[in-house]
Amino acid sequence: MKPERIIMGIDPGTNFMGYGLIKVEGTRLQLLTLGVVKLNKLDDHALKLQKIFKRTLSLIEEYHPDEMAIEAQFFGKNVQSMLKLGRAQGVAIAAALSRDIPYMEYEPRRIKKAVTGNGAASKEQVAGMLEYLVGLKAENEMLDATDAVATAVCHYLQKNISAEGQHHSGWKSFIKSNPHRKL
Repeated sequence: MKPERIIMGIDPGTNFMGYGLIKVEGTRLQLLTLGVVKLNKLDDHALKLQKIFKRTLSLIEEYHPDEMAIEAQFFGKNVQSMLKLGRAQGVAIAAALSRDIPYMEYEPRRIKKAVTGNGAASKEQVAGMLEYLVGLKAENEMLDATDAVATAVCHYLQKNISAEGQHHSGWKSFIKSNPHRKL
């Protein structure tokens, strides 16, 4: 595994797409950027998809991520909403694949569990843990971006846990068995 890499996290949506990029140096995480692409004022779904694709490509061209982590869609009752969300996710994935960037999908509960130790954590709890992990100062209008950063952090943690063969029951266990790590 490269000692330094950049992970792009995406929280896809048809009204708001959150993004966040983190830099990994050894075991140190650094927030590079985060933001929200506002799509809610566009009426045409095709224009929304185009904007998602173009913004994802511009982030790739600016930050040169090594990997992308994307929040997987959850199952809802509204089939049309799920289809639109799936298209938004697919367009972001297509942008990454067009530049040969591998991607991984994570379910929302898995992301929350990886970041906070609780799969049912609130957005505020996730943001609080991200403040500790990457120095994120979350604001309410940036919660979609916070979810994207959490997705990138989840990807980092999942890869490191599987690479090291370590499993922890929560953050206290992780910190206790890794006092030398600097987050």
